Amino acid sequence: MAHYLLSIYQPDGPPPSPEFLEPIMRDVEALNAELRAAGAWVFAGGLHPPSTATVVRQKDNEMLMTDGPYIEGKEHIGGFSVIEAPDLDAALEWGRKLARATTLPIEVRPLQHGSCG
Repeated sequence: MAHYLLSIYQPDGPPPSPEFLEPIMRDVEALNAELRAAGAWVFAGGLHPPSTATVVRQKDNEMLMTDGPYIEGKEHIGGFSVIEAPDLDAALEWGRKLARATTLPIEVRPLQHGSCG
């Protein structure tokens, strides 16, 4: 089976209120339980805000580090799941379920062979 990255895109700005976020987090936990029960769950995680990022890049023979996200944008990756699925159609179905649970756009992308061991 192939592995797929489900990236959760969220708008920049302050987090939503707990009243708004709590039902979404319940739906995400229910989906994670469904993924585990189906044997499709590999790994998932939420990310701190982009302001906590450090970008490391090589320029000539020097390593440069800068604070903040690599790209300025109106949205950022707020979390992700790595899943195992027999094909892209199955991965897209999990992506649809995650989009419903989070109410946010989900990018579904296959990992290159051997990426998850």
